[in-house]
Amino acid sequence: MDAPLWTDTHAPALADLPQSEVRDRLARAVDEPMNLVVQGPAGVGKTAAVRALARETHDDPDNDLVEINVADFFNRTKKEIRTDPRFEQFLEGRSRMAKRDMINRVLKESASYAPMSGTYKTIVLDNAEAIREDFQQALRRVMEKHHRTTQFVIATRQPSKLIPPIRSRCFPVPVRAPTTDETIDVLEAIVDAEDVDADPDGLEFVASAAGGNLRKAVLSAQATVVEHDELTMQAAYQTIGELGHDEAILEALSAAESGDVASARKAVDDLVSDEGYDGQELLLELLRVARAKSEIAGSDLARLYRLAGDVDLDLATGTDATIHLTHLLSAWATERPRQGRP
Repeated sequence: MDAPLWTDTHAPALADLPQSEVRDRLARAVDEPMNLVVQGPAGVGKTAAVRALARETHDDPDNDLVEINVADFFNRTKKEIRTDPRFEQFLEGRSRMAKRDMINRVLKESASYAPMSGTYKTIVLDNAEAIREDFQQALRRVMEKHHRTTQFVIATRQPSKLIPPIRSRCFPVPVRAPTTDETIDVLEAIVDAEDVDADPDGLEFVASAAGGNLRKAVLSAQATVVEHDELTMQAAYQTIGELGHDEAILEALSAAESGDVASARKAVDDLVSDEGYDGQELLLELLRVARAKSEIAGSDLARLYRLAGDVDLDLATGTDATIHLTHLLSAWATERPRQGRP
């Protein structure tokens, strides 16, 4: 889509967040600035909630909200970090600096400058589950030094990966997946603002298909409108079916069933690397597609669910979703022939 994304053009205000408990918790941070850990699954609105808070609390949010995605550091080379327009002012002339020192310098410098408006600024560390423990120790020291002028917001899917000294310095803000009805309310407000024809069945279909992923729901609705100029049940079904990855997921399942683990692994790796699935999200999609595939017998489906339960924790704490999901499919395929043995 070449048009501006609806997730940006219709970014919610604090009062518009669909989860009432999130609105209530963040409202406390408006009157009493505090460090926060915003925690919840992918796509449920953590980043949107933090930006809404910044717009509510800062007169100049464009300058007093600093967003740092942890992947900007840990998944990039030293050269890429050093030449990033956001960081190069802090790293000019420091080409020999170790990557760890580069990261620490950017964080310290970002925290040290004075806010452009008001008495404090906000630094957001997104995808914080990827922060190594040594960097967390450095982060703790920066938080202590600049606590009077800087609010730190740590957004993560796995708060258990944060060290206790950081968790103890932050107010927790759990962000659950919105319900289907809450997602419909968000979509209704957007299509009304866009003056788009929509029917209740189309809105419900998009909201239900998103499965609690608010970002996915909004972008699916936009894709439907771009393609069909309306958001009806038929238009949504055609668009979401085209955008989905059921065929690729089915390919992984079928390859595993036939014992071709290499092909199953490639299909999983493509979904993780190219389509952006995280491990737990792809696990849910594998189970959904398996449930819809009538050729998979009830006993086979039950075993897949049992194995999924075993691997779910590994996906929450591990670093390589492809390995864990391939192991799941391999174990499932290995057990199949045993069903018919005497």
